[in-house]
Amino acid sequence: MLIEDLINKISLILEEKLSDRFLISIQESLLRAGLFALASHFIAEILMIIIVLLLLFVSVSLIFSFSLLIAVMLAISIPIAISVAYVLIKTEQRATQIENSIPDFLRQLSSMLRVGLSLENALLDLSNHGSGPLYDELRRVVVEVRMGRGFDEAFENMAVRLNSQNLQRSFKIILNSYKSGGGLADVIEDVSEDLRAILILKRERKSSVMMSVMFLVLASVVAAPFALGMVGVYSSFMMGLGRASTTCQVAPLAAEIYLIIHSVFAGFLIALVMYDDLRKGVKFSIPITLVAFLIFYGINTFGLTFFGF
Repeated sequence: MLIEDLINKISLILEEKLSDRFLISIQESLLRAGLFALASHFIAEILMIIIVLLLLFVSVSLIFSFSLLIAVMLAISIPIAISVAYVLIKTEQRATQIENSIPDFLRQLSSMLRVGLSLENALLDLSNHGSGPLYDELRRVVVEVRMGRGFDEAFENMAVRLNSQNLQRSFKIILNSYKSGGGLADVIEDVSEDLRAILILKRERKSSVMMSVMFLVLASVVAAPFALGMVGVYSSFMMGLGRASTTCQVAPLAAEIYLIIHSVFAGFLIALVMYDDLRKGVKFSIPITLVAFLIFYGINTFGLTFFGF
């Protein structure tokens, strides 16, 4: 209860200090990820975790005599990076669930239109009886329409909010057909079949490039950290023998910088291979960089002990 009360107090302070625009943008990101929590409360929890990790990492740093600066940086960066990656992954998973459910949704909508229901009534009935993230968004659209927002605008905002190109394309075709007064049921059924074929092609493409993706992951989180960690081990060994040079002193820092750059580029390359979309590289780059850096730091720190030097 004490921790929960403290988080609530921090949340209230954040609501007063942070701008409404920033909190709204965070809230929209959480809603897109299917995380129904207040933005200020979410940030307060991250701050609490950072405080706990700062105390823990600083204590460990003082006990084992390793860099205090690195301990502070890890305590701050790890919770933030994990939180960002978690939100991005949940957003991607939710978007995938929605895209996979669109063909069945459109088929149901087409069937209801064929029995004589209007588009508004059919969507209202589906929102009341359907389950899943797509139907949750549909219920939000129904509420917005009841509050006075235009029918077209509400659905366009839904497609933009979900960041789904398939959904945007589908609703644009449906709304144009609805305005023109054409055979809406037939159009919706054709769109459903097209989307089903697109999803099959996406799954086939993902499976065909999986070997390349696994190679990139192994190279980024195993091979590169181990090889670059051994650079630090060699530098420490040479300095222990009294043969340190400028290269030996600079090499560990250069290896860290190279490892971070390598991991980030590997994440974006994975996104390009799997999705043909560089913007999705962030969700791969963050965890790959964290894991690679932890392996590198472990080898760099404990390598001499492991090899018996």
